[in-house]
Amino acid sequence: MKKLLVIFQLLLFLKAGFAQTLTGDEILKKVDQNITADTKILTSKMIIHGRRASRTVASKSWIRGIKQSFTEYLAPARDAGTKMLKLDDELWTYSPASDRTIKISGHLLRQSVMGSDLSYEDMMEDPELTKLYRAKVVGEELLHERNCWILELTAKTEDVAYYTRKLWVDKERFVLHKESRYAKSGKLLKTTEIKTMRRINNRWVAEHIIFKDELKEGQGTEFIIDDIQYNPPIPEHIFSKAALKK
Repeated sequence: MKKLLVIFQLLLFLKAGFAQTLTGDEILKKVDQNITADTKILTSKMIIHGRRASRTVASKSWIRGIKQSFTEYLAPARDAGTKMLKLDDELWTYSPASDRTIKISGHLLRQSVMGSDLSYEDMMEDPELTKLYRAKVVGEELLHERNCWILELTAKTEDVAYYTRKLWVDKERFVLHKESRYAKSGKLLKTTEIKTMRRINNRWVAEHIIFKDELKEGQGTEFIIDDIQYNPPIPEHIFSKAALKK
């Protein structure tokens, strides 16, 4: 028993030592690895809290890598059939009410998606943060009863929506618990908080997230993942402009 106890304590020590020697960029890379997959299919809903009332928007998304995604909105009835397609650095939306396909670019990317606290620019962002930012560890904090690193991210180039970001990363699970996004001036633009997460296919997945545009009134937007599949087969035709009108 004494030998087992010594071995257990040694393992804990080695694990703690390993965690302490990770650089900010190494931690961020592990965060990216937990998020990305070859393909994903997810069904979700946004609960958009306005100044006077709240509404729920349901959708289903097909995602391949980091460059291709297709989303169809399922509810409420007035939004059902609206679709959004991302191919590399281009984004299109289709509205069944007008039967028109519109390319979203320029200043339109800053507009809200379905009245939520998320912009089209947010939807277009490369999910692999290591491609966009350099990271350094600036502190530690106990958050949601989990030990977290606090990372400060600085953009590698000027053409990003948020020049600096602050992340609270779980030391064991390498998932985000909280995030703040800033303009180059230092002004806080948006915040994110993970309320609940669960383990799926050997990775931790955020299932209830609150996004808040700090420049808008209201209580923010809740994003809830109802179901997610990792690495399912997805037909090639899904990621085409022809699929928008089908």
